[in-house]
Amino acid sequence: MIDTTHPAGTVSELVDATDWEALTEEVDGHGSALTGRLLDPAQCGELADLYGENERFRSTVDMARHRFGSGRYRYFTHDLPEPVRELRQAFYPHLLPIARDWAHRLGRPAPWPDELEEWLGMCHEAGQSKSAQILLRYGSGDWNALHRDVFGDMLFPLQVVIGLDAPGTDYTGGEFLMTEQRPRAQSRGSAILLPQGHGLVFTTRDRPVASRRGWSAAPMRHGVSTVRSGRRRTLGLVFHDAG
Repeated sequence: MIDTTHPAGTVSELVDATDWEALTEEVDGHGSALTGRLLDPAQCGELADLYGENERFRSTVDMARHRFGSGRYRYFTHDLPEPVRELRQAFYPHLLPIARDWAHRLGRPAPWPDELEEWLGMCHEAGQSKSAQILLRYGSGDWNALHRDVFGDMLFPLQVVIGLDAPGTDYTGGEFLMTEQRPRAQSRGSAILLPQGHGLVFTTRDRPVASRRGWSAAPMRHGVSTVRSGRRRTLGLVFHDAG
């Protein structure tokens, strides 16, 4: 059952209080999992309203222009608003064990150090030095094509999106979509309504699935279905920087 109460505690405390054992099991099984509520409606509104403050962003992407769908998103500069910085810092140590376990199962390197700042420094040394934290805005008729947020060789296998508007009240449609190409099988899809203030942990590129030969990498993509009415805004937390 989705928690719809107003959260009590700091952002870091709320992320820490997540049932990470249950969330890890769900991400393992489905490639995504919802957290409880991390931000109250006022906090969501404050973050969403940052969209109009041009100095906070390094670039703006018109999805239709680039054939990514329809709608717009903005990349923050490295001078992140405190709630965005705190959320990313709070999530990283909890996602790290999942990332390392997946790498082990797939026989891949696990280059991620214990500290997020050290990992981001490694990204910068490899030429990925642009902030990848995004604020997305969709209006009626907008949508996002299925894609992966891969910006180079330095990749963290999980990311988080946080709903800033309330589905069914502020907008209709706009489900978060995921597709998974399972080994030697047809693709499998899922659609998730993102409650306001809740986070969705999901797969960046692929995840391990059991096969006859052990573990195989199942490629995954994500997107957003067409917003039928209203306005849908979200915060995207990516744990590697862009080239």
